[in-house]
Amino acid sequence: MALIRDTGAEELSSHVIKTNAGRVPVVYGIGGNNTAAVCEELRNFKTQGVSSILSASPYYNKPTQEGLYQHFKALGESTPLPIILYNVPGRTASNMEAKTSIRIASEVPNIVAIKEASGDLAQMMEIINNAPEGFDVFSGDDGLTIPVMKAGGIGVISVMGNACPDLFSSLVRFCESKEYESAAVVFNVLEEIIPMLFEQGNPAGIKALMEFHDMCTDKVRLPLVSANQLLKSRFKASLDALSSIV
Repeated sequence: MALIRDTGAEELSSHVIKTNAGRVPVVYGIGGNNTAAVCEELRNFKTQGVSSILSASPYYNKPTQEGLYQHFKALGESTPLPIILYNVPGRTASNMEAKTSIRIASEVPNIVAIKEASGDLAQMMEIINNAPEGFDVFSGDDGLTIPVMKAGGIGVISVMGNACPDLFSSLVRFCESKEYESAAVVFNVLEEIIPMLFEQGNPAGIKALMEFHDMCTDKVRLPLVSANQLLKSRFKASLDALSSIV
């Protein structure tokens, strides 16, 4: 799954869609804390080549649960594309409770899944157990991939997977086939690196790690800054150890 966000440069999305050439679903990020503006963006969005929208809960203004419901209801009415909810209270300062996610899933037909990054496994399990049939739950935390998939989630929208796609994909595939012991072996290999990705902020950590693989540079836009040399050295040491194992 390729995930992109509109940066105002149409050539970026065009390049991703053209390069992808239909090989994997393209999920496009559109969200914000001004519901009317987000709805307008969705109405004007060119959907060709895009499979679905990922939309994070509104940040900063901390809406009530009713406000979150009304926000996503309005978004669902503004696009024909399927929408994946994104609950990430660590970034938005507002948790979308399980009952709200279930209500949205039950009442807004084109809201079809959630990326749950609350870190609350009980909350995720409540959604898995009570959402309507066909509503998918993705872990939003790499470290919870195995327990979420054990509980009935269908996968993860991963950070670590950007730098180690083959290895992380094998973990998910083991979970899909219920080979959880094998999945745990893979996770144990990655376990040391995953927390390091967030020590100096995301995406600074993952871009530093991807730079070692010549996938991109470590540059980020202010107010973010690149990972420092100490963290890069630790990444290098972990990757060297990883290469000796896999």
